[in-house]
Amino acid sequence: MFSCLTSPLLAFVLLQGPVPKSQPAAVTGKPAPASPIQWSATRPLAIADFLGRPGPSDRLASSTSSDIKANAACRDFVFSGTVQATFDPNLSWFREPKTASAALLRHEQTHFDLTEVYARIMRQKLVGFGAKVNCLKLQPAFNNLTKGVYSEWDREQNRYDQETNHGLNAARQAFWEKQTQTKLEQLKAFAVQ
Repeated sequence: MFSCLTSPLLAFVLLQGPVPKSQPAAVTGKPAPASPIQWSATRPLAIADFLGRPGPSDRLASSTSSDIKANAACRDFVFSGTVQATFDPNLSWFREPKTASAALLRHEQTHFDLTEVYARIMRQKLVGFGAKVNCLKLQPAFNNLTKGVYSEWDREQNRYDQETNHGLNAARQAFWEKQTQTKLEQLKAFAVQ
């Protein structure tokens, strides 16, 4: 019922090099970690997506780890940027998955939906940003833009948990679910196609 947000990942890419290959699971003896799940209106989260385990000091019933991954580049002085809202199955968990309620899953889905709201806000800001950015000063300008969005997103996630008492206040939970869906609809022009 708590959103354990990962540290915002701010990736700045001018030229992307090859990605190092990880060792196969058979070599390390550990199961391969699950890939992040990109937010999609047609693919809601399921209890089976929550593969992590709570730590000994975790007292909540569940936790969602979501992130906004933003990249920016200039090639031949032409700006391009990408933003993705992702869910990390390996760091997200239900204390008792077999008895987890639909209400608890909806609370965690709303955390992920809020992440998508702020990914869309960032995509919206990148439209204006790309039109005026100086590619020679891309990194500091991009960092300033994303820092503000990440801060707003973090405050909103915390406010959501406080106002809903981590989903236990049914009336406030219903309000937040409706409000979040309204925001997604208002920002649909900035959804990933």
